[in-house]
Amino acid sequence: MTAQQYWLMKSEPDDCSIDDALAAPNQTVPWTGVRNYQARNFMRDVMRVGDGVLFYHSSCPAPGIAGVARIASSTRPDPTQFEPQSPYYDQASRQDAPRWLLLDVQAQRKTRLLSLAEMRELPALSSMRVLQRGSRLSITPVTPQEWQAVMNLLD
Repeated sequence: MTAQQYWLMKSEPDDCSIDDALAAPNQTVPWTGVRNYQARNFMRDVMRVGDGVLFYHSSCPAPGIAGVARIASSTRPDPTQFEPQSPYYDQASRQDAPRWLLLDVQAQRKTRLLSLAEMRELPALSSMRVLQRGSRLSITPVTPQEWQAVMNLLD
């Protein structure tokens, strides 16, 4: 049995905010629209039910960690890749060999916004992937030490 792992997952609040996730049935949302192979591979190969998630609001006026969640399912094909009207449509993906996956994320609680600027000021988070120059991945691993430092700031 592998130890619990931790992740930071970015979502644009106009698409799915922590409030949207908390309001969803069972406080659970399908994490659709991942179109990066490295992020997809994290979901497929490494992420497990029960792993901790820092729910991060991105591409908005005040980016930062807005809540805490957990991985609530294993992966399955992301249906948006097959929907021509979806912004996540992938014409090359086939039903019998889907390229893109999703998993369910269950929101646990909304937190105060831990801003990107505040995160940058904390030495314990200096190596955090989301803070690295040029880091654009929507899903990144978080070390247990980074997780604990964030939890200490949010509690």
